[in-house]
Amino acid sequence: MTAVIEKIDEDPQKKGIDRARSVCARWLKTHDNPYLKQWNNILSGDWTEIKKVLLDDSEEATALRQCNPFCGILSPKERWAIYREYRNR
Repeated sequence: MTAVIEKIDEDPQKKGIDRARSVCARWLKTHDNPYLKQWNNILSGDWTEIKKVLLDDSEEATALRQCNPFCGILSPKERWAIYREYRNR
């Protein structure tokens, strides 16, 4: 999640948050999922509060991130770089 946070932090317009809100709204139309409802509430807040959830290491936050509307923030190239980094550790 830190790469997603860094990418959003670097963007003055915070377009990644708008994308996550759009993804969440789209998913809510077809899925009755309590995590999506919780994300919808979280995403109505400001970036500081959203970031806290993304960085939270509690069991609840970890479970919440299993249904993560921040997909698509990183490009495939960025994701593969992360995969390679972890594989090499």
